[in-house]
Amino acid sequence: MVKRTDLLQIQIRETRAAMGEAAARDLADKLKTLLTEKENIRMIFASAPSQNEFFASLAKIASAESIDFSRITAFHLDEYIGLSADAPQGFGNFLRERLYSKIMPGVVHFINGQSRDPQAECNRYSELISGTPIDIVCMGIGENAHIAFNDPPVADFNDPQLVKIVELDHICRQQQVNDGCFATIDDVPTHAITLTIPAIMSGKAIFCMVPGPTKAAAIYNSLKKEISTEYPASILRRKEGATLYLDVDSAVHV
Repeated sequence: MVKRTDLLQIQIRETRAAMGEAAARDLADKLKTLLTEKENIRMIFASAPSQNEFFASLAKIASAESIDFSRITAFHLDEYIGLSADAPQGFGNFLRERLYSKIMPGVVHFINGQSRDPQAECNRYSELISGTPIDIVCMGIGENAHIAFNDPPVADFNDPQLVKIVELDHICRQQQVNDGCFATIDDVPTHAITLTIPAIMSGKAIFCMVPGPTKAAAIYNSLKKEISTEYPASILRRKEGATLYLDVDSAVHV
């Protein structure tokens, strides 16, 4: 099923697996087109269990159809501050295991959450992001409708920064427990480095994958309520070239 809310296209599939396959198929077709038009592609990826089915399908398609990921430069949306370098919850580590080790991008730029100077790390990553336009953003939406770690208290549609340090709100931190990434909320870091909303929205095309019943309220609020930072993902409704992929559980109120 295909719908549209404002400028945002919405695709709904019966299962998480079907959602991931549909998103991966559309992305693969987009990549094939872009690779005939330009030498290199710049992409940003989210790191979350909500992306698992999408990642698995993309890896299969990339292998079967010989998509040349060596011509792709990859970034990620956010990273915890203070986790050990080898922590499995680290978003860079998540992407290495679930995606990059399979599709093998030519260049990968990781956010260093162990930096002794997080603001300097924000500045460094901002320079990398702003160097050349971003072609594609692959992302999700949080239980509080956050995009990346732009939770409602810190979300800014007109943020002057591209990358910033944020304090994570309670709902966001609890989601990490709900997702099985941490045993208790006390284990979840309190701060992170995130790309801001203007950085995300700068992508020429956005693929947003959001399965599961725990995301149903966030999807309803993002699509049906006023576009505001109370529901950061609502900004996607203003983005030409953005597609939201849902399963029947996350789309129950759509």
